[in-house]
Amino acid sequence: MPGSDIAEAQRIVLGELPDLPHLPELPARGPGADMIGRGGAFLVELPIELYAARWRMAARPGHDLRVARDLLERDLDTMTEQAAEFAGVFKVQVPGPWTLAASLGLPIGGQVLRDPGACRDLAESLADGLRAHVAEVRARLPHATVLLQLDEPSLPAVLAGRVPTESGFGTLRAVDPAVARTALSGVIAAAGVQVVVHCCAPSVPLQLLREAGALGVALDLSLVRDLDGLGEQLDAGMGLFAGVSGRSSADQAGQVRDLWRKLGFPLKTMAEQVVVTPPCGLPADAGARSSLTAVREAGRRLTDDAQ
Repeated sequence: MPGSDIAEAQRIVLGELPDLPHLPELPARGPGADMIGRGGAFLVELPIELYAARWRMAARPGHDLRVARDLLERDLDTMTEQAAEFAGVFKVQVPGPWTLAASLGLPIGGQVLRDPGACRDLAESLADGLRAHVAEVRARLPHATVLLQLDEPSLPAVLAGRVPTESGFGTLRAVDPAVARTALSGVIAAAGVQVVVHCCAPSVPLQLLREAGALGVALDLSLVRDLDGLGEQLDAGMGLFAGVSGRSSADQAGQVRDLWRKLGFPLKTMAEQVVVTPPCGLPADAGARSSLTAVREAGRRLTDDAQ
């Protein structure tokens, strides 16, 4: 979300999305509040630091990691103050192991992704951190059911060998799908809650994600090209967080309804499998609230259609 006021952002989320609120992320606050910096705050015994404005693995915990963890703790305190009595499904989100591996540098140079052993260590560290994080959120929100979102925007590039090297003159080797699936499966299993994987890129490996244990997938519908592949996974029971843009809730609901009809599914199943969301990121301040309002109303329109 835009802005730097976590208390206001959490109030907006709880007010506009009462059926599925989440812990907001506010990257405008600077390093440590960005996706990769926040992901590093969850790693166990693998400290990170900023070097030349980029995150990399560090020999020991330092100031940059303390900032990231302090921001996370402040956000969790705000969540607790405002949502301690919440009794529905509450979502928290963290970057997945392959996006972290593609984004974090090694102390000797180059990304973690280039070193298979470092990738394994990173995934195991993240799994340990998420296990503790989910337990803490459960303790802070004792009446809620926690849903975890893994953000994996880099996963398709990781699998296709399209992640650029640090110099930008080449690309890193492609990761074998079985290796990627194993790492994701370990992280998902460690969380101990239902997991949705978010990927705002083309060619999302839907079957791999379902086989790794993901309950659902969050996509930008404008980037979906393989309708048959999506339909196959939805038919197998996978949930869809459908990222849509549009001028009105009616327009957004229409996009999801049209997709459902193209896939040949009965409208009554939409309410069971689909959550309407904005596409990646939210517009600046005033627009953020209206975007959340619109997707909430779009979801209700689809629920009405299904009855």
